[in-house]
Amino acid sequence: MLFAFVELVVGLAALFGGGHYLVRGATAVALLLRISPSIVGLTVVAMGTSMPELAVSLDAAAKGVTDIAYGNVIGSNIFNIGAILGIAALLGTIPVKHQTIRIEYPFMLVVSALVVLLGRDGIIDHIEGLFFVVSLVLFLSYIVYLARREVLADQAVDLEREVRRAAHLDGGTGRAVGRNVAFLTLGIGALVVGAELVVEGAVSMARTMGIEERVIGLTIVAMGTSLPELATTVVAAKNREQEIALGNIVGSNIFNMLAILGTTAAIIPVPIHPRAGAVDNWVMLGFAAILFPMMVWGRSVSRRDGVVLLVGFVAYMAWVVVAR
Repeated sequence: MLFAFVELVVGLAALFGGGHYLVRGATAVALLLRISPSIVGLTVVAMGTSMPELAVSLDAAAKGVTDIAYGNVIGSNIFNIGAILGIAALLGTIPVKHQTIRIEYPFMLVVSALVVLLGRDGIIDHIEGLFFVVSLVLFLSYIVYLARREVLADQAVDLEREVRRAAHLDGGTGRAVGRNVAFLTLGIGALVVGAELVVEGAVSMARTMGIEERVIGLTIVAMGTSLPELATTVVAAKNREQEIALGNIVGSNIFNMLAILGTTAAIIPVPIHPRAGAVDNWVMLGFAAILFPMMVWGRSVSRRDGVVLLVGFVAYMAWVVVAR
């Protein structure tokens, strides 16, 4: 039991560190290749903070513990909105961008509903997984198109200045690219090792304590793999950049469903636990849906909304533990 707990903690630490170095390296390389910061944020950073979930879900599915793979995705989405966004709102009212209401949030809500609908037969199969992956590619292409269209001339000048600064700090462009590719490689390696340890530790703990693997996936694993999103959101809120918090959460949830669940199911079909189909999926959809009136009313997520989200999350977690 103790060894399994140590495996889990060390694995989560490796996932957190791996996600950090992956984002750091990939963001710097993208900048040095003259990709604008707005596009980097929409793609590289969003994908990077979701890499721990992808690593764990793929590893769990490959080992046949699909309840952890699926519970990790659903639990992370619930944790992102209920806990992380709730905490961010308590730290300061979060303004809502027009594009978030018009494009990103509706897409997240539709994808959440699709997961519930496609999961009613008890499995996300190869075709449905491929559908999710293709949908992600199309969505990202559209978002990048919008971002590039809105780049102004002065932003291009700022980008060139940042590229020169980054190259100068690292002793030239070639050396800077090499150094950050090393960070990227280190991050990927840490994610692989961390995922292996997390899955092994979680499965051992579940079996020793007589707890369903679904519950471990929904709670400890989901919260642990969401640490990058938590760190990003809290830092953004402390720096009074609260608008980044909501975009990070919405983008992360879209990636969790389309990239992580989609990629996993495209490789290995993911069976859905009956209780996940009857309860957990609907809770995830409910948290996604409750954001709409919060965002539209006053174009912000207030501290009061944060309290509602946190209370809802705590109540759900209590139910998961008691009803297991």
